[in-house]
Amino acid sequence: MNSFTTIIDAHALAVQGKVVEAPFSGSVTSAKGFKAAGAHIGVKRKRKDLALIYSEVPATVACMFTTNVMKAAPILWNQSVVAKSQTVRGIVINSGNANSCTGKEGLENAEIMAATYADCIGVKPEEILVCSTGVIGVQLPMEIITKGIINTATSLEHSKLAGQLAAEAIMTTDTYTKQISVEFEVGGKKVVLGAMAKGSGMIHPNMATMLSFITTDLDIAPQMLEKALKDSGADTYNMISVDGDTSTNDMVAIMANGLAGNETIVSEDAGYFTFCEVLKQVNTHLAKVIVQDGEGATKFLEAQVKSVGSKEDARLLARSIVSSSLVKTAFFGEDANWGRIICAMGYSGAKFDPAHVSISLESAGGILELLKHGEPVCVNEILAKQILAEKNIIIHVNMNTGIEEATAWGCDLSYDYVRINGSYRT
Repeated sequence: MNSFTTIIDAHALAVQGKVVEAPFSGSVTSAKGFKAAGAHIGVKRKRKDLALIYSEVPATVACMFTTNVMKAAPILWNQSVVAKSQTVRGIVINSGNANSCTGKEGLENAEIMAATYADCIGVKPEEILVCSTGVIGVQLPMEIITKGIINTATSLEHSKLAGQLAAEAIMTTDTYTKQISVEFEVGGKKVVLGAMAKGSGMIHPNMATMLSFITTDLDIAPQMLEKALKDSGADTYNMISVDGDTSTNDMVAIMANGLAGNETIVSEDAGYFTFCEVLKQVNTHLAKVIVQDGEGATKFLEAQVKSVGSKEDARLLARSIVSSSLVKTAFFGEDANWGRIICAMGYSGAKFDPAHVSISLESAGGILELLKHGEPVCVNEILAKQILAEKNIIIHVNMNTGIEEATAWGCDLSYDYVRINGSYRT
């Protein structure tokens, strides 16, 4: 199986429309030794709301956490877990309640969730990560949660269905599950990487404001796994924005249990770079489908910024473009108002000379030049309408000053976004 071709194909499929779910069968249960479960336990009125992930052997772990100062209780628990240990055995996730801004009781409840699940699978609470997503400022219904964990743990399976149920259980305002699995080789051994994610609103750079869970049977040293995730996240989860809000709860976690049988990756060798390429492309796929599923979104936006003096400036520029509410609303209204793009670039914090900037738009409807070396170009309004009528639009920005580049992804901002979030608690 050609892993890279497969993932690139997944990217193409991911932006065709919301009817597309996971482009390939597989999820967090695809790698050896991983089981999962998902169920409706009563936190939410109807939809599934509890997911479990389990590794049959201790799995090396690495995480990325929200940068929001108001970190939720589960995030604080998880930070303490990874600070003390390099391995975990499982993850418990509830949706419908964020267990955020819930004080001492919230912290105790996160620990109870870990202890309850740990008891079910015969491990220590410190080997369990806890995640919650949903409404902020409400205590968890712990009787429902603990009973639900105990009952759901009996359904843990290494099956495609189990992975699907888990992916459904972590959804909040998502309109479809977000999953992918990939096979690749390291040192002649077949390795599998599976993943699921959720996210539709509160999506903004630093750090993507979402939940993503990645499982792999790769054998890799803790420091190398942490580096791979950090490097991947910088150009994937940290380069997306739906609404400019950064949540209190969100994180990315990767578990690697070593059951593929490859020689342990301890340095930046060929196997490490193969893994990094797969991980980055999988995370890119997940990041893009999260944005595509943005609350009320009708357009998928990709900002490609090139020829920049520094990598950090390239990232700042790309992120600022897709994060701008005025840019988003312009694309919703199908208005080629490029002034909003250059304005967002101007307050991004990046250093650049406006006299060198060129901007153009591209979609299936054609290519339209808007700004050339700092000078406005007469806009063909008929062509502009053809381009902006499409669902997938690329914003090309050439800074004409260096060799660095970056890409960020976002969506438009519609009336439906206001409707969805205006009635979120009801």
